[in-house]
Amino acid sequence: MPSAAPSFEFLPGAAGSPVILHVPHSAREIPAAVRPGIVLDDAALERELDHITDAHTAELADAAAGLSGVTPWRFVNRLSRLVVDPERFPDEREEMRSVGMGAVYTRTTHREALRPADTDPEPLVDRYFRPYAQAMTEAVADRLAATGRAVIIDVHSYPTAPLPYELHAEGPRPPVCLGTDSFHTPPKLLAAAREAFASFGETGLDSPFSGTYVPLEFYGRDPRVSALMVEIRRDTYMSEPGGPAGPGLGPLASALAALVGAVTG
Repeated sequence: MPSAAPSFEFLPGAAGSPVILHVPHSAREIPAAVRPGIVLDDAALERELDHITDAHTAELADAAAGLSGVTPWRFVNRLSRLVVDPERFPDEREEMRSVGMGAVYTRTTHREALRPADTDPEPLVDRYFRPYAQAMTEAVADRLAATGRAVIIDVHSYPTAPLPYELHAEGPRPPVCLGTDSFHTPPKLLAAAREAFASFGETGLDSPFSGTYVPLEFYGRDPRVSALMVEIRRDTYMSEPGGPAGPGLGPLASALAALVGAVTG
């Protein structure tokens, strides 16, 4: 399945930076070879992209990198998560499979058909998911070799109102939600994030989204790899759904840069 756009980019930072800003869900691009497998018409697909895309998060990470004293590295998905979602488990460990949103989605944010239910995910997993996972693994290994540690900051956004696909929509929806992992999120990293984003009001923990992204080679095994997910409620910086960025993007970039600085050391 050839793609008109690169699947991802690993954008270099400072040689001494351990930080990787990971931006997995910011893009809307769907390769021409993938489009026929999606049953939505063009208008419905655009509406779904409005809801599912973490709009402007790549721009947020780019701005934060520019504001950082020691430039972090950035790993950015250039294809929509409707192609594959690189942050899902590709097997039965993934709880989102219950709503048709494993590594390859078959249902939309509103639990409607996106692909036929009997779609074989393997061609997309093989073409897009595995190369992405391998490249991210190599990126983390590169930072470990260069600095002795790696800090993955996952940059996401989420809608102000819950969408039907959400499995844990009953909890708080703070301006900034911090997703953590018991093994890979040390207290100092969490404290630094809370301080960096304090001006936005309440900084919640693991609600409405929880967990972090760590390549499986290191997950639960290597304490030199720390990770935190930053989920930003979309009304703080953009018009929903899928609208333009607003004035909140700048202060958020400053806060993210402050977090980068705090954990860079």
